[in-house]
Amino acid sequence: QVQLVESGGGLVQPGGSLRLSCTASGAIFSVNTMSWYRQAAGKQRELVAVITTGGEVDYLDVVRGRFAISRDNAKNTVYLQMNSLKPEDSAIYSCHAFIKYTPSSDYQQHWGQGTQVTVSA
Repeated sequence: QVQLVESGGGLVQPGGSLRLSCTASGAIFSVNTMSWYRQAAGKQRELVAVITTGGEVDYLDVVRGRFAISRDNAKNTVYLQMNSLKPEDSAIYSCHAFIKYTPSSDYQQHWGQGTQVTVSA
């Protein structure tokens, strides 16, 4: 059974930094695109950052220049370095990945359980 397990959330003051990690484990043949989403209270979930297996990245405009997504393909892990955090960045952050179980299977979507990030003085 494949799982995505996140870590690194917490409470930070405005202007501070946090680093989120998400590791895929289980019966994995390969991991394709990995992403971070967030959902603030009362708002829709939004895509924050995405990274392909080749390292191409893209960001939500409001986090571009402050957040950085990276991955370690050998560890099936994706990271989100968040700098210059603002109160409006407070949300539950979840990782997402397309995972193939065998060479012949299709890629399946998987979600992590989510980790709370709170930016407050």
